Amino acid sequence: MSVTSNQSGSQTATINTEHTLGTAITTAGVYVLVVDANAMVNGDVLELRVYSKCKSGSTSRQTRIGAFANIQADPNKYSIPIPVDTECTFTLKQIAGTGRAFDWNILSL
Repeated sequence: MSVTSNQSGSQTATINTEHTLGTAITTAGVYVLVVDANAMVNGDVLELRVYSKCKSGSTSRQTRIGAFANIQADPNKYSIPIPVDTECTFTLKQIAGTGRAFDWNILSL
């Protein structure tokens, strides 16, 4: 299996603002979001979300959410593999603490 980076970057969180990571993915494939949460400290809370469409022409809806609080023993956070045949979007939202910078990468499997 070949794994490649589809999109990557760094996002500085604004508390209670949902930030879209990269652009919507519309190429069929399987994708995984990786976020480095090493900057988190006690009192920080981070939410990572995936949105996707059920079929072509449908509305994009929340597919998965992961929430993480405080210092992270395992800082790299991986989403489950997301199969895409229409569209998916990944987001990051810090809901508590001080806004941190998070490196992220969307992998194409």
